[in-house]
Amino acid sequence: MQIQHNISLKPYNTFGIDATAKHFVSVSNSDQLKSVLSLKEYPNKLILGGGSNMLLTKNQDKLVIHINLKGIEILSEDEDFAIVKANAGENWHEFVLWCMANNFGGIENLSLIPGNVGTSPIQNIGAYGVELKDHFVSCEALSLTTLETHTFTKPDCQFGYRDSIFKRQEKEKHIITSVTFKFTKRNHILNTNYGTISSELESMGIKNPTIQDISKAVISIRESKLPNPKDIGNSGSFFKNPVITNKQFETLLLNFPEAPSYSVSENEVKIPAGWLIEKAGFKGKRFGNYGVHKNQALVLVNYGQAQGSDILKLSKLIQKTVLRIFNISIEAEVNII
Repeated sequence: MQIQHNISLKPYNTFGIDATAKHFVSVSNSDQLKSVLSLKEYPNKLILGGGSNMLLTKNQDKLVIHINLKGIEILSEDEDFAIVKANAGENWHEFVLWCMANNFGGIENLSLIPGNVGTSPIQNIGAYGVELKDHFVSCEALSLTTLETHTFTKPDCQFGYRDSIFKRQEKEKHIITSVTFKFTKRNHILNTNYGTISSELESMGIKNPTIQDISKAVISIRESKLPNPKDIGNSGSFFKNPVITNKQFETLLLNFPEAPSYSVSENEVKIPAGWLIEKAGFKGKRFGNYGVHKNQALVLVNYGQAQGSDILKLSKLIQKTVLRIFNISIEAEVNII
């Protein structure tokens, strides 16, 4: 473990923003993490995981701590279920593939989501009808003030749509060091009704899908719609899908009868933010080195050499335009730093 200086963060964020860290260190175990957090000469610190859910808008004078804790462990299992603990630095998609290789069911619909395991509970990652909370047992988190490790159960985390206690009361108060899940080993509950999974499976000639088949279908769908961050800088979905009341939706339908929706509760529906952004005319729109992806309006992209401030400016323009046209507010899903 060595503190480095004036390090480019371009390799550490999927947007590919070339911001500079004045001080930088990568930690691979909890003891190193505690040691670094105790350094009095660096009072201001920034925690960096997979860099997939963030937009760097400026150089960082803080000590940037890269969480690189690795390891996956089966804590217990029987004929039906397995309890699995994954450390924070594990790449999320590689963890999903590990589960597929072991025939552990539950998160196959979350294949190819960028980022690391440690940040997955913060925004309760989700895709294609499945959310992290559906298979979450607990997580261990290190307090930034006491340097003590606390266990957060599912009720403790107060999960919501792309939301958790770590984005509200406990924001920037803890570092998640590991996450524990419960997976099925047989009698898997397959979720194929969301989006185009069913049609993708049909095109693959699969009538009785396994969890591995669903994972492959999701990967195929995502690759056809979403740019690979290795090719084009992006952070996946930049905005949350807004949830509005049934009354608001009825008003929306007066002017936009084709508006899609998903029921959330008796009184609320979710509107795809991508549809709103596309309808507002932003899909595929390019502004020099940055813009909105041609296949998915939810994804803002860095075509090369863009600054984080450029992409932030574009996101605000999109929010303002969607609000003006539809009277619906859309929130950024990524963290603006």
